[in-house]
Amino acid sequence: MPSGRRVLVVDADTACAESLVTQLRRHGHDAFGVRRGEAALRAHEDADLVLLDLELPDLDGLEVCRAIRSVSRVPVIIVTARASELDCVLGLQAGADDYVAKPYGLRELMARIEAVMRRAEWQPAAAREIRHGRLHIDVGSREVLVGGEEVALTRKEFDLLCLLASHPDTVIPRKQLLQQVWGDSWSRRTVDTHVSSLRGKLGDSGWIVTVRGVGFMLGNP
Repeated sequence: MPSGRRVLVVDADTACAESLVTQLRRHGHDAFGVRRGEAALRAHEDADLVLLDLELPDLDGLEVCRAIRSVSRVPVIIVTARASELDCVLGLQAGADDYVAKPYGLRELMARIEAVMRRAEWQPAAAREIRHGRLHIDVGSREVLVGGEEVALTRKEFDLLCLLASHPDTVIPRKQLLQQVWGDSWSRRTVDTHVSSLRGKLGDSGWIVTVRGVGFMLGNP
């Protein structure tokens, strides 16, 4: 794996995180750490790889993984003390690229990092721009334009719109929206509130279509 990768270490155990960051830096990587899930959801955009523990003080690591995967294809390796087969399956289903149980050997972890990054480099790049009629979303800069006019959105409004726009012909269930945008820790009313706000900011309620009893999908007014 080439040196100079930005590696985000997400681990509530400060000593463990600092040790891993130090080892990664010795191997030539630009490693940095955060302790909380919310911080990881903000910091992953600046990373080339995420090493994610599941035991975090604010959010469950699986929900963090799902939330990252809903908006990014950055490689994620779960590194955790949860060592059961079920935990591993749940981690991979949440979108992780690999799963490493603690305690682990450093050489094994480095080999897994190299393997995951090799696979990632062979994958086509994720769409950085989404165009749908008059709607233009720049995923990298988190900029939204409607008819050439910029629309100012909150982080969650952008994440919600980006998820819907990434699947333009698909109805996204309300539960999936909650899980992927909010980590399933909020009420269904949260989705309705953000959808209403988005419709107002986009200038036409037809941009987000309600499919009664199921969820929402992107429209094209």
